[in-house]
Amino acid sequence: MPVGLPEFVENPENRCPVILLLDTSASMSGTPIQELNRGIAAFKEDVIKDEQASLSVEVATVKFGGSPQLAQDFTTIQNFTPSGLDAGGWTPMGEAIQCALDLLEDRKNTYKESGIQYYRPWVFLITDGAPNHDSPWREAAQRLREAEASRRLLFFTVAVEGADMNTLKEIAPPERPPVWLNGLDFRSLFVWLSTSMKRVSSGKVGEAVELPPVGWGQIST
Repeated sequence: MPVGLPEFVENPENRCPVILLLDTSASMSGTPIQELNRGIAAFKEDVIKDEQASLSVEVATVKFGGSPQLAQDFTTIQNFTPSGLDAGGWTPMGEAIQCALDLLEDRKNTYKESGIQYYRPWVFLITDGAPNHDSPWREAAQRLREAEASRRLLFFTVAVEGADMNTLKEIAPPERPPVWLNGLDFRSLFVWLSTSMKRVSSGKVGEAVELPPVGWGQIST
């Protein structure tokens, strides 16, 4: 039986954790950040329609523009509040990846302590730029790839126009290369993510799930 935190006593369903790792640097100002905000709102709207997914999917948001910040700690989709993101600052991508990985390890420990099973976590990086020249992104990429190789998470990389694709290819796992977003179609991206989460949360922990086609972007070669 789950013990400890009331959230797990009230809702002992298996958890499906997702971290949105969002570039909010100055280059995302204007229409890009507006469309990103709309996409995230559509994600909540779509997931909450599914009874099982609404109990299982947990979302956290880490934004990076100037410095990595936890914009939303892990919470079920009912309590997820898509806050209006603002753009500004540089792109500390390496630090943000490390922050997301630390956050995820803490959450998995909480699940284990509370007797809660969980699906393999997803980390979703969205960026239109390149890491700061002094950002330790190579170290972050190494840690990320080790986590992927040991099946501790699934990492997805979405490149918005202006992104440094060569760097993103070094960060992304080889078996899951970065995907170019079609224009600023964040809504289609997040509806795809919602559909994927519904499929995952309706299956068994550890079970392979066929994901829907990536109609929102083009895989870089």
